[in-house]
Amino acid sequence: QVQLVESGGGLVQAGGSLRLSCAASGRTFSSHGMGWFRQAPGKEREFVATISGNGDITYYVDSVKGRFTISRDNAKNTVALQMNSLKPEDTAVYLCAARPWSASRWSYEYDYWGQGTQVTVSS
Repeated sequence: QVQLVESGGGLVQAGGSLRLSCAASGRTFSSHGMGWFRQAPGKEREFVATISGNGDITYYVDSVKGRFTISRDNAKNTVALQMNSLKPEDTAVYLCAARPWSASRWSYEYDYWGQGTQVTVSS
């Protein structure tokens, strides 16, 4: 069982930055691929970024490439999402998720989910 708790969301102006963090419980964090997803009101959940268990593989949705960076610290059981050059269309609830071993863009492959943290970008 893995429990995930996100933090770091908030209100920021367009062009600003936020750093989201996800803290995971359990002793097997390094054996889990981690992902960030987001869901805006009235829209489906969208893949944002993912990272493999040892951090050597990352994938991003095209709309955030060059602006967002996913990273992990297995010693601290945390995964982060650094978000720069934020746009109003980045406004959403951001959720952290975990799955066995590898990175994945597909939400149905994730077994564990956090409650989410709200990110609001004003224009």
